[in-house]
Amino acid sequence: MVNDARTEVGDAELMRRVAAEDRDALAEVYNRFGALVHTIALRSLGDHHDAEDVTQQVFVALWKGRRSLNPDAGSLPGWLATVTRRRCADHHSTRARQKRDEHVFAAAESHSSPGTKPEDATERVLLARELEALGDPRATIIRMAIIEDRRQQDIADALDLPLGTVKSHIRRGLLDLRSRLEEVTP
Repeated sequence: MVNDARTEVGDAELMRRVAAEDRDALAEVYNRFGALVHTIALRSLGDHHDAEDVTQQVFVALWKGRRSLNPDAGSLPGWLATVTRRRCADHHSTRARQKRDEHVFAAAESHSSPGTKPEDATERVLLARELEALGDPRATIIRMAIIEDRRQQDIADALDLPLGTVKSHIRRGLLDLRSRLEEVTP
């Protein structure tokens, strides 16, 4: 039990030293907790290289946020674990977004004619991203109506929604989509 208390005091002191811009303290934090951060990231991401990237991001975040470190607000390992989980969640989101974009781009390529311009594919990716931002069920309904060219009644039947609800989602969704696209296109 005494050993745990000594370690916590040491961690708090390390936090104070990092906050005071002591690079040796940052190196000590990495030596003590680098394996912990890497293990959390590796378990979450399942890829050694991605885990290394996240580990680096966590320690860069520690250094950049050093002035806001407060040893009284929590433990150093707890802070590192929380930041690691957040970075992993960001990585998962980025990976999912990239897969969606690749899927949309591949679909655009397969449906495009030989004379299609690259700008058209870019616009399709942008449209897909903005559609996702609408959220469900609105994004699904718009996708079914516009991209799949389905009738409103078919959509209502497929999603087990009232026809009026589908019509409202389409109208509001298209207005939302138009304003989103106006913001991101010149």
